[in-house]
Amino acid sequence: MTTPRLPTAVEASALIRLAETAGGFGMVLSKGDPDSGTLLIVILDNQGFGQTCARLFERLPRPDGTRGWTLAKAQDPENKMEFEAYLARRKSQDRDLWIIELTVAEGEQFIRNLG
Repeated sequence: MTTPRLPTAVEASALIRLAETAGGFGMVLSKGDPDSGTLLIVILDNQGFGQTCARLFERLPRPDGTRGWTLAKAQDPENKMEFEAYLARRKSQDRDLWIIELTVAEGEQFIRNLG
């Protein structure tokens, strides 16, 4: 038996509001199917000295049958264009894909707490 899912548009909006409530910022980089699109979250982390590092999280199945946020890709600070190219490839492969960008303190912990 599968657990009912929130429509992706509702979940994307909620993620942005949660980030804003935590003192961060969020925006939609790509809109997909409002009901059943795949959701990717890019977390931006300020590394200081003007350096920003991006990490991409995707909700994937776990061995116990649940789904959880998993680090799918980390940006190489020496090759930031490769990360952008990866996002572009994913978007071109899936027209239903949503990409949400969040700038929030302790971004990885923020994602892990979402379940």
